[in-house]
Amino acid sequence: MSVLKRSKSILHAVRCAATSAGFKPSPAIQEDTEENEIINPNFINRNPRNLERMALALKDRGWGTVWPTRQYWHRLRLERTQHHVTAFVEHCSGNVVVSASTREWAVKKHLYSTKDVMACENIGRVLAQRCLEAGISYMVYSEIPWVFKSESVQRFRNAMKEGGVVLNEPRRIYE
Repeated sequence: MSVLKRSKSILHAVRCAATSAGFKPSPAIQEDTEENEIINPNFINRNPRNLERMALALKDRGWGTVWPTRQYWHRLRLERTQHHVTAFVEHCSGNVVVSASTREWAVKKHLYSTKDVMACENIGRVLAQRCLEAGISYMVYSEIPWVFKSESVQRFRNAMKEGGVVLNEPRRIYE
């Protein structure tokens, strides 16, 4: 057993014993974080969406007269047709990142109808879960005002919110 592993196991045993006895660990007992720098001192996060998650990435403003606005990183869209309901999250580059639809057999087999209010609500629940699994917790949702008032859109929006998705993005941090 290496010295590093042994010291970590001893540290873990001391913490467990102290917390079970009701004592708070002293500030002198802390984990050594220099191990990460030893493994890779030149680490660079190459995740293309990392700056968006930290609210540092640029947002495309678009033209001021264009509706809906282009000032987002992720946009939530709901499309209802005569037979199905489809919702998807679109990245500012135009790519669909996550989607859910009543056309999917796994969703369709649990619904009575693929186009009613409950279908919209269930698509909201499924999409919220998929978004959180994909690491997307903030997005913009804007709908035409007279469409926004409909019960199915309101139930979809509430299901997304109850699922843990925030339907507005944080403000961009300017350096």
